[in-house]
Amino acid sequence: MNDALYDQAIIAEARSKTGAGRLEHPTVTAECDNPLCGDRITVALGVEDGRIVDLAHKTRGCLLTQAAASLLARHAKDADPAKARELRDAIEAFLKGGEDERFAILTPVRNAKSRWDCVTLPFQALADAITDLERRA
Repeated sequence: MNDALYDQAIIAEARSKTGAGRLEHPTVTAECDNPLCGDRITVALGVEDGRIVDLAHKTRGCLLTQAAASLLARHAKDADPAKARELRDAIEAFLKGGEDERFAILTPVRNAKSRWDCVTLPFQALADAITDLERRA
């Protein structure tokens, strides 16, 4: 394991498994996978009155994908879908050097561009779910 990439904060976030699980009756779900490494995530949203009231994810992936999925659950729940979708752009901007305290624990990933897809995968699944939700409206 690369100690510089997998620091204790990332390991702790991945182990927290925030949002891991399933929703009984999700409003919308989306699945994304990374064919290069095999990471896969399914994001399920419960949406009521224009807000994400519940979010669950089933993540099969590396420690970085698991940590990112946990961060996604922390920051997307209780947001309106449009704001939640902005997290996709925010994580990309962060990886490119932008400042965003929500993602600070992922700072070591900035120097491993080949692993950026692992981190953005959960956020792409969320964006895909929201796009599907909007198509239904």
